Amino acid sequence: MFDLKDKVAIVTGSTRGIGRAIAEHLARAGAKVVISSRKADACERVAGELAAEGLTVMAVPCHVGYKEQLHHLVDATLEKWGRLDILVCNAATNPVYGPIADMTDEAYDKIMNTNVRSTFWLCNRALPEIARQGGGSVILLSSIAGLHGNDVIGIYGVSKAAEAGLARHLAVEWGPRGVRINAIAPGLIETDFAKALLENPDWRDRAEQNTPLRRIGQPDDIAGVALFLASDASAYVTGQVIVADGGETIS
Repeated sequence: MFDLKDKVAIVTGSTRGIGRAIAEHLARAGAKVVISSRKADACERVAGELAAEGLTVMAVPCHVGYKEQLHHLVDATLEKWGRLDILVCNAATNPVYGPIADMTDEAYDKIMNTNVRSTFWLCNRALPEIARQGGGSVILLSSIAGLHGNDVIGIYGVSKAAEAGLARHLAVEWGPRGVRINAIAPGLIETDFAKALLENPDWRDRAEQNTPLRRIGQPDDIAGVALFLASDASAYVTGQVIVADGGETIS
């Protein structure tokens, strides 16, 4: 049920952290995977490392803030492998910490455009291709920040709530054509994105004690959920937000 042989996947923001872990696990399950992020050298480096393991990958740099680059990402995938089965929209940003009242218009636009508009653009380009060859799976990366209030990353949370909502609406639209769309809402994961928080021993200890599993999440913890959603193991799951947070939101 977890075999992805002959499937083709695009994973945005896949040169580090959660995105790279997802790309690795999809490739190890047999998928042909497109490695993509803003920097060409990073894409080539990661693709080279995975190819050295015998995995089938290629690098396509893409700045998700530009529609033409998102279209090129899909076009290059189709040109190379002739199909698209799995899309993982992982690329995101959060350039500011602090109350919403202090946020500039520029910061607001950067968060919402990178996290929401780019996903809207990419889905509109990719979903017809996935449907055309019989259906597949789309995975949006939301966050538990989109499920509860926060006084330092509020607009980031708003953007992640919007992505969860987008998954539900797209699932209704594209379900009749065999395309499943779901979202993952990670909790605190040990990545560069959370580095500033996790380097504070007191804060890290408090975070661990407030999580029933008593640990910080790892990228592989989210990659496992993505593999489930990408595969036939989740063939009857669509329009859902799967929380993977060690139990933080229920404790």
